[in-house]
Amino acid sequence: MNIQILIYNGFDELDAIAPFEVFQLAANFGAQLQTEFVTLDGLEEVVAQHGLRVSATGRLDERADVVLIPGGGWVARAAQGAWAEAQRGVVPEVLMRFHRAGKTIAAVCTGTMLVATNGLLQGRNAITHHQAVEELREAGAHVINARVVDDGELITAGGVTSGLDLALWVVERSFGSAIAVAIEQGLEYQRRGTVWRRPDSSK
Repeated sequence: MNIQILIYNGFDELDAIAPFEVFQLAANFGAQLQTEFVTLDGLEEVVAQHGLRVSATGRLDERADVVLIPGGGWVARAAQGAWAEAQRGVVPEVLMRFHRAGKTIAAVCTGTMLVATNGLLQGRNAITHHQAVEELREAGAHVINARVVDDGELITAGGVTSGLDLALWVVERSFGSAIAVAIEQGLEYQRRGTVWRRPDSSK
């Protein structure tokens, strides 16, 4: 499994770095996965919301089985971040294209709003940061009050720290609960809230 975490200027650090660590630990425990930070435009370094500089290893490409999109800056309508990327329109278009190509799209916090911008979540089950829930509903999503919402090939999570829970769920869903529990123990983290899973989901 190839997981590409799509970063952009203004993304929230924890939205991306927490899942990255979970996925790296999963690989250490034997899960057959690779994880990398990528950009759309070839930027080698991205400045996150709180000033952390993060290096990308390449561009988002068709090797990705899972594309994970962090949030950041949506509620504040920041000049850089998820809101700015939604207005620019390129990220939502690319996410739609990758979804149509059969890729799994996972979103943390207001990364969900980037997924929703082009109507990809219309009629789908999803969750986002509590301050953006009404906007998610207005975008046509069916809001589920859960920490992580697994709607098959679309997986979303609530506020910032829920990226840990989303990543642990992706690991459990793909590689089994034993590895996920081992990661929890290593991080000294206990999963919070609930995972809602679409009843007819085959994944």
